Amino acid sequence: MMKSRFLFRIAAVMALLSVALQGRALSDSRVTLQLDSAHLLMGKATTLHLNLVGPRDENAQLIIPQDTFNAKVEVMKLLKADTIDHGNGRWEINQDILLQSFDSGDYRLAPVYYVSGNDTLTSNRLVLRVYPVAKDSLTLNDFADISDIDRKWSDYLPDFIVDYWGLILIVLLLAAGGVYGYILYKRRRKTPESEEEKKPLLSPYDQAMVDLSALRARNLCERGQEKEYYSVLTDILRNYLMRRFGINAMEMTSSQILKALRDNPDTRLPKKYMDQVLEIADFVKFAKVRPLPVDNVRTYDNAVNFVEDTKPAPQPAEPAPEVAASAENKQ
Repeated sequence: MMKSRFLFRIAAVMALLSVALQGRALSDSRVTLQLDSAHLLMGKATTLHLNLVGPRDENAQLIIPQDTFNAKVEVMKLLKADTIDHGNGRWEINQDILLQSFDSGDYRLAPVYYVSGNDTLTSNRLVLRVYPVAKDSLTLNDFADISDIDRKWSDYLPDFIVDYWGLILIVLLLAAGGVYGYILYKRRRKTPESEEEKKPLLSPYDQAMVDLSALRARNLCERGQEKEYYSVLTDILRNYLMRRFGINAMEMTSSQILKALRDNPDTRLPKKYMDQVLEIADFVKFAKVRPLPVDNVRTYDNAVNFVEDTKPAPQPAEPAPEVAASAENKQ
């Protein structure tokens, strides 16, 4: 019985001590509010500064109105809180709150609550005076006389030019640049063309033989450039056919060229040389075949043979007038 009474007394003392310590903890805390300015023009904003100092309590709650501090005073924004640790189990919390009001009058702001356990600490309450915007009857209701509109030069242009003037300018600059480039190109080519026109053109046969000799001197096959060699060789023959027989060989395939040669009496027999040249040239250009050196020599010889066999027959020389006259007298 005595033991039970002793335990009860100890429990009662501890409970009273806990309550006393908790009350002392809140008694050491303070929550204060302060305005940047207690006078505010309607529609403007002011800053409310919140300061909390007290024992550190991670479970405590700081209750701040989220929307309004008064029916006529709105919360614009809650800025981020700044927490400072003072050591010895004490901390300080600072937070700024932006307030705004659109109605004039004196408004008492709601307090901020700090709740720790079963105890609540209430901040001080402030009064905010909101002034109406001054109305100037002359400024608001003044009517000015009708005046002429200051016109710009762009007002006289069509709307599509004003709206797309940048694009139109770019198009005009490009067109002018194109015309200038064309004129410059023609001027630069005028002299070489006139000089080339003065030079007598070689006959199709002579031109082909000159080109074939120049190709042979380049030694392309010996340097492993068979594809370029056969491309140049066939181009020489195609140009020759164009100038000599009017066959548009540059725009024809190999089979079309051979058909055109077969249909022409002057090229029907020499066509056999072109058969071999075009066949091996197609293999090299399209099948990437590397012919033997003997094939390269034979192909070149066939190209020369074709040109030789199809060259125009020499025209009989006309006798001199004196010779022709003496022959007639003898008759």
